[in-house]
Amino acid sequence: MNKLKRFILAIMLAGLVGIVASEAANADVTRFPNGVSSFGVPILPGIGGNMFSGDVYWVDSGNTEAADGSGGGSKSQPFKTIDFAVGQCTASNGDVIIVMPGHTETVTAAGGLDLDVVGITVRGLGIGADRPIINFTTAVGADMDVDAASIEMSNFLFTGNIDALTGPIDINAADFSLINCEYRDVTGQATDVIVVAQAADRLLIDGYVHRGAAADGGDSAILFVSGADSAGGPDDVIVRNFNIYGNFDTGAIENITGGLVRCNIGGGIGWNYIWTDGAEDLAIALVSTATGFVGPNISIRLQDDAANITEALVGADCQFMLPINIVNADGERSTETNITQSNDE
Repeated sequence: MNKLKRFILAIMLAGLVGIVASEAANADVTRFPNGVSSFGVPILPGIGGNMFSGDVYWVDSGNTEAADGSGGGSKSQPFKTIDFAVGQCTASNGDVIIVMPGHTETVTAAGGLDLDVVGITVRGLGIGADRPIINFTTAVGADMDVDAASIEMSNFLFTGNIDALTGPIDINAADFSLINCEYRDVTGQATDVIVVAQAADRLLIDGYVHRGAAADGGDSAILFVSGADSAGGPDDVIVRNFNIYGNFDTGAIENITGGLVRCNIGGGIGWNYIWTDGAEDLAIALVSTATGFVGPNISIRLQDDAANITEALVGADCQFMLPINIVNADGERSTETNITQSNDE
């Protein structure tokens, strides 16, 4: 019996020593980066699972020790740019890039920031204006490209610091998730902000806030583009929990050329809002070949008192899921849409 007790105590002591050693070796990442186990059974997860299953890199341009080079990437000696950190990741390894509050990444040319490694997660820390900022400036074609599949990006503030940007967030690959991010026009009015190519199947945009300008000059907040109508796509796009404001000439959410396939625009855990501040009053404009659901839980504020729901929502082959509410003058109470209701039994 005494031998059994000593054996159990020896195993417990070895486990504690392993935890302490792991903590000391990885103090920059988390107190228990490899988790805590008892007799091989996980008690607390480490930075594993879908969130942190691979290598972890830190980015903070405001840190005096920040540098893009070998030997960096820890919290105390972070990389200076997200673009460099992406280049250190391994495809399909579950690698994570953590970007600190106050970090600013300046993008001055097309592809100035390229997310081109499959399966990475890029996560910003902070709240409001203290989140990491990706600032587009110098050239109207300055953009962040998403060129590899299965990437998640969350909690970033994007800013437009030059007039007439032509698509600063350029999504070209499948299974991309943009979560709880915000765009703000700082100088002028971006023409289009999020531009989605035909290859971006199963795109998820969740919790997107768009703060455009009241001045004329913008076309869309989210633009879906592909080849000829017969090509179709992208497929199975979800856009939900959005709050969009701007002066849009062609639609706050717009689909041109190839029609979306089985899209879901609206719904989520709360309401979705679009405020158009231009006489065109196009909220969601989809080509006639687009299929899928628009709504429920969408509220639209139009600028022109003469405009109505048939001008604000376009999508001949889509299904409109109520409630979708609209108002078109100050002081008015919104009314539910007058879209034709199905009576099939």
